[in-house]
Amino acid sequence: MARKQEYTSEQQSVRVLKVGERVRHILSELLARQEVHDEVLSASNIAVTEVRMTPDLRNATAYVKPLMSADEDEVVAALRQNTAYLQREVAKRLGLKFAPKLKFRKDESYGEADRIEKLLDDPIVARDLDDTGAKDDDGKEG
Repeated sequence: MARKQEYTSEQQSVRVLKVGERVRHILSELLARQEVHDEVLSASNIAVTEVRMTPDLRNATAYVKPLMSADEDEVVAALRQNTAYLQREVAKRLGLKFAPKLKFRKDESYGEADRIEKLLDDPIVARDLDDTGAKDDDGKEG
């Protein structure tokens, strides 16, 4: 009788990351080849920046970023309308026992990166960073 293979937590987390990356590639390919018959999605170049899987691989959250100033809310709404088709295609190409349920969200990490960059460019912050960098390990000016 075959025993179910037990995974360590490290192996499990690597597997979750690999499956998430595979789902990201599949979604990116579907959108790049315009296999989704939707006017909004066909008119937009969409980057799937990340897919986060739950540990049981049953749910996936895809973070998307429309390129070339497309309306993010409109693109995400179109993706949500076409979720059933995208889930079927991911299930076919992924070959897992269970197909993950997809959720789509705007990727706001670029906006957050811009905000942090602006903060770091602020003269007051730059001055503070220079002050802390000039001290040695004992806290004395070097």
